[in-house]
Amino acid sequence: MDTLPSWMAGLEDEDAAFIKNFILASGSLKEVAGLYGVSYPTVRLRLDRLIQKIRLAETAQPDPYVALVKRLAVDEKLDFDTAKLLLREYRKTKEE
Repeated sequence: MDTLPSWMAGLEDEDAAFIKNFILASGSLKEVAGLYGVSYPTVRLRLDRLIQKIRLAETAQPDPYVALVKRLAVDEKLDFDTAKLLLREYRKTKEE
């Protein structure tokens, strides 16, 4: 039995469904926008966030705290400025 790549296994069901629909629409953002009943820029933004999530998963962080903060920022549960501040302060404590 094949196993899923780590970047795929880490996706939420909703994200995996979006990727599936994107592929079935042959990458047509216009078609995906119609399917979800949203604007083209909304689809583009969601796709950009998924790309960020996948890149984060591919460059897995050895430090779970760093990975968590980055994932929260990509999921918009934490703004990027706050994430950068947290990581900067965390790294300072690690250096001490």
